[in-house]
This record gives sequence, C-alpha cells and structure tokens, in this order.
Amino acid sequence: MSLTEQSINTPGQASRELSLVLVQLMKNVIYRDENPEQWTALLRQQAAVQDYVSVIGLELMLDEAEGYAFLRSRADVDGGDDDAAMPRLITRRQLSYPVSLLLALLRKKLAEFDAVGSETRLILAREDIVEMLRIFFARGSNEARVVDQVDSAINKIADMGFVRRLRGNGEMIEVRRIIKAFIDAQWLADFDQRLEEYRGGGDNEDDADGDDDNGDNEDAADATAAPAAAEDRDA
Repeated sequence: MSLTEQSINTPGQASRELSLVLVQLMKNVIYRDENPEQWTALLRQQAAVQDYVSVIGLELMLDEAEGYAFLRSRADVDGGDDDAAMPRLITRRQLSYPVSLLLALLRKKLAEFDAVGSETRLILAREDIVEMLRIFFARGSNEARVVDQVDSAINKIADMGFVRRLRGNGEMIEVRRIIKAFIDAQWLADFDQRLEEYRGGGDNEDDADGDDDNGDNEDAADATAAPAAAEDRDA
C-alpha cells in the first residue's frame, strides 16, 4: 500500500508526504489524470503547501475542476523598494512572435472547442496548426522556412507544457487545458491590440527560437513548470 493510499496517522508520515508533494511541484505540474495518488496527497496537504511556498515568494495555483496544480511567483514579490523586494525565484522571460501568436490561437481554439462540445481533449493535426499560423507570416515568405518556424514554436510550447504530442503519432498534438491558467482574457485582448503590428513579424528568422525578440511581448506564464523549467515562463 502506498503512502497516499493509507491514512496519514503520524507526524512523520504527514511530513514525508508534504515533502514529496513539494518536490514534485518544484519540478513540474501535478496532473490529476496522470498521477491520482499524488493529486490526492496534494489535496490533503494543500494548506501546508501554500504556507510553505509563500515563505519563498511563491503561491500554489490549484484547479480542482480541470485537475492540475502548479507554483508561480506571488504578485507582490516585485513590490517595494530595491532593498525590501524579494528576489524572484522564477525568472521572467519574453516570448517570440510565433510562440506568442501560437499560444493565443490555441487558447482561442480551446475556448471554441469548449463552447460547442462535451469532450475535454482538444487534439489538432500538426498540419492544421501550420495552416492556422501561415496567414500571419509575411507574404512571400519561404514555405520551408515558415514550416520550420511553426515547428519551432510548437516545440517551444511543448517544452513549456502547453501542448504534447500523442504517443505513437507525433503529427497529432493535444492542447493541454493548463493553457487556460496562463492565457487569460486580458492577455488575449492585449495581444489582439498588437497583432496587426506583429503581422509579418514571423519573417524574422530569429523569432521562432530566441528570447531576445519584441520587447513589449511578455512570456505567457510565471510558474515552475507547465511542465517546463521555471525560467522558461512568466506572465
């Protein structure tokens, strides 16, 4: 019988369970469907987890309905003067034009998917994603280059944990529902306002891979993982 299957009867058991949950959250997102035992342990230790991570400038984001939990920087960690401000445990980075655009399009696609059906898993063909992005690239862009940039953007957000390729069929891509926690209505509205000036920006060969692109376009998330390394994401 595993630790999460048995009742937690002693302080030692509770402490060990809390430690296991904290380590996993520091490394990655916890998904209910992927690890139900760990999810149950997290629910049991939720208050203790929140208290612990708050001390180091993080907060627990847990969505029981969608079945995921992760850590992100508290909104107040950047406040105050330079001497009093807490250093950020999670580094803020910017995203390239193709990556930001793909995140926005996939978030909208998920909203449409949720509005018309009862299924919970949005799965798209890689070819369909290429077509979604193609119209936003500069006219006359080299076809092979466009496809390469789209593939780079897909790989980037896969590393960040917003999509995953299906096992046995890498051409089919699932949009993970955790994207809803990072790409909210305000993010989409701000991005839509900038979209016209970004049109054609994907023709820059550095855009799909680098972190030194348009300075006013911020990364989409601020978390230790989804399930990427902490420094890859911010809001």
